Amino acid sequence: MAFEQPALPYAVTALEPHMTAQTFEFHYGKHHAAYVTNLNNLTKDTPMATMSLEEIIKATFGDASKAGIFNNAAQVWNHTFFWKSMKPNGGGAPTGELAAKIDASFGSLDKFKEEFKAAATTQFGSGWAWLIKDGDGLKITKSGNAENPIAHGQTPLLTLDVWEHAYYIDFQNRRPDFITTYLENLVNWDFAAANLAA
Repeated sequence: MAFEQPALPYAVTALEPHMTAQTFEFHYGKHHAAYVTNLNNLTKDTPMATMSLEEIIKATFGDASKAGIFNNAAQVWNHTFFWKSMKPNGGGAPTGELAAKIDASFGSLDKFKEEFKAAATTQFGSGWAWLIKDGDGLKITKSGNAENPIAHGQTPLLTLDVWEHAYYIDFQNRRPDFITTYLENLVNWDFAAANLAA
């Protein structure tokens, strides 16, 4: 059975003016779609064709001979998770257990934002910034290219794509502005809270 690109959880215009339909046309319509096509081509007629993305990510991480499969499987997973990490009228503040864990792990929501911005800004080249579950607390990590917390047996709660294709149409080279916009206007705290509770 072929891997399929999941539908976006909102319309391509739903995050405007912060993320435009043109960005989705390229980022979702071309980049994400290409990873799905590539993964299907690489796994066709192999046992991996029936595995989950998570299983493929764990089975191929660190194996140079399977780097192409890992990169495409992880990017399909990462992008699907990224779309859910945002929502129309996002931002604001988390509530409940998530808010308590952010305060306990970082000191305050503002301190979390400061550390998350630093991780996302200093990820050299292409990659991702993550909020992950770390024991009883939370932790911010960053990863290069397609690498993600799943490969390390960790539980991600949120992610931000800092590959240039994620922001160049709307923000040109202003990655810090894109990161701030994500945290202030797009981040989906409900999705993070659901991942924490799962």
